[in-house]
Amino acid sequence: MQHAAPARPLPAAALSALLALTAAACSTGGREADRPAATAPATVRSPAALPQATAGPLLTRAQARAALITEADLGAGWEPTRGAATWRDGLLKAGAEPPDCGRLLDVLYTEDLFGSDTAPRAATALDEVAGGAQIHYRITSHRPADIDTALTWLGTLPDACGRFTARADRGAVRDVRVTGLTLPEAGDARQGLRVTVRAEDAVLTVDLVAVRLGDDAISLTNGTLAEPADDATWTAVGTGAERLAEVRRQGRAQV
Repeated sequence: MQHAAPARPLPAAALSALLALTAAACSTGGREADRPAATAPATVRSPAALPQATAGPLLTRAQARAALITEADLGAGWEPTRGAATWRDGLLKAGAEPPDCGRLLDVLYTEDLFGSDTAPRAATALDEVAGGAQIHYRITSHRPADIDTALTWLGTLPDACGRFTARADRGAVRDVRVTGLTLPEAGDARQGLRVTVRAEDAVLTVDLVAVRLGDDAISLTNGTLAEPADDATWTAVGTGAERLAEVRRQGRAQV
């Protein structure tokens, strides 16, 4: 009976070549080659480390227009405007030495409360036929922090500019008084002023109001040479904020 000769170990070079061929075959052949490479497990982060949810997209212009107030909201006697009131140039186009007071007059005239680079998403103007009042109403989208900065600034003006003198281009003097304005609990934050501008032959009263709802803002002026109608400003703020809030809810739900 013959016995098989014991196997001899492969030379080191031959063993290395065999191992290389085996590794190559495993990496290219069989079903394992069809599987994607394994990915590293996701890193688990605490809720505080997760990115904060961002606000929904800006309102479309159509949605912003749908949130505007109309003459029907203000009641009988109001209608779409027929043009800018003459008192805008006659009484608001003036300057003042204290910087904040001069800026206030600029805002009343240009209505760019949040900066000239922030175009309104939608705007409207309404006239009161009998009393001659005019409301300019805007809906703007901006960073909430910037809107709140503007609201805070408005809140400082009754103290900083409670009474000051303004001068028109030809040196005509205007006596200006600024007081706070009571508003309905509308939106996330709000601020209002009543500004009275006295000239030799006229007295103009303008309500200036801003309301923030998230990253959207309402701003309005309500000016008149007659006795101001408090209910018009109040209604515009309350009704307008409710309408904008509803449009925002519908818009976010559709995204």
